[in-house]
Amino acid sequence: MRIEDRFSIAAPRDRVWQAIRSPDIVASCLPGCHDVEVISPTNYKARIRVQLGPIKADFAIDIDVISEIEFEEVRSRSRGEEGGRASSLSSENVLRLTALDAETTELHYSSEVAVVGRLGKFGLGVMKKKAESLGHDFAVAFRQKIEHAAVDK
Repeated sequence: MRIEDRFSIAAPRDRVWQAIRSPDIVASCLPGCHDVEVISPTNYKARIRVQLGPIKADFAIDIDVISEIEFEEVRSRSRGEEGGRASSLSSENVLRLTALDAETTELHYSSEVAVVGRLGKFGLGVMKKKAESLGHDFAVAFRQKIEHAAVDK
C-alpha cells in the first residue's frame, strides 16, 4: 500500500530539516507514538498505538535511516510487531524537503507499507484511509510545532 502526501510549513528548510531529524520532535507529532529511544543517529525504537475500528494495537517499531542528503532527503525503513506477533508492519519511506522560498518549505513524504496479521485483515481501502488520516494528523501537529517555534524565537 502506497501512502503519499505533501504539505507546506512557514519555516526555512534548515529549521524544518533540524526538526525532522529530531526523533523527539517527530515522535511528539506522530499520532499514537508514546515512546522513542535513540539507539544511534540512524537507528531508533518507538512504541506506537494504532486503533483501527474496534482493534487497538501496540507496536514496537525499529526505524533505520538508510540514507540522507542534508536539508533535502531522508530515506528510512521501519518494521515492527504487535505484542504476541498478532500483526506486523514494514515500510520503506522517503521524505523530501523543498524550499518554496526563504521562509516556506514543502515536506513531501511517501511510504510503501505492508501490514500482515489481524490488522492486515482489514480491507486495503480501510487501511489506506487510516494511514492517510494519521499522515494528516502528523502534518497538522508538525506544522504547528515548527511554526510556533518560529514565533517563540
